[in-house]
Amino acid sequence: MTDLNRVVLIGRLTREAELKYTSGGQAVCKFSIAVNRRKKNGDQWEDEANFFDIVLWGKQGESLHQYLLKGKMVGVDGELRQDRWQQDGQNRSKIEIVANNLQLLGGGSSSGERQNNQNNSGADNSRDSSSEPQSYNSSKDDGFTDDIPF
Repeated sequence: MTDLNRVVLIGRLTREAELKYTSGGQAVCKFSIAVNRRKKNGDQWEDEANFFDIVLWGKQGESLHQYLLKGKMVGVDGELRQDRWQQDGQNRSKIEIVANNLQLLGGGSSSGERQNNQNNSGADNSRDSSSEPQSYNSSKDDGFTDDIPF
């Protein structure tokens, strides 16, 4: 039987993602997510937050960085990696999740927030138009008749 190292999480970003580049020019996007877990304590249910550090490499990290804002909900599919080092004679380690796939799920801060800070065109982009349903105005004349049989 072969070993398996796979993690699937859905949570909210605890801070804005940080984008850096290695000396070889490879993009590295780092952020943390909080995943809530409900547990029963006596007669009451309590939420317990668990925090995970995520690393997203390459073009995907470079492309998605602008959308990874504090409070945004994301789905992460990846694997665990353990980094080991010595500090002051003590063995240290840290476990990170290296994302193979990341899905933006919505919620949290408005996605136009960072775009507004970088784009001072004077236009009001504060609303996230992708989360609003697109409506069709049937009263405008578009050259089609309303005689569609279905």
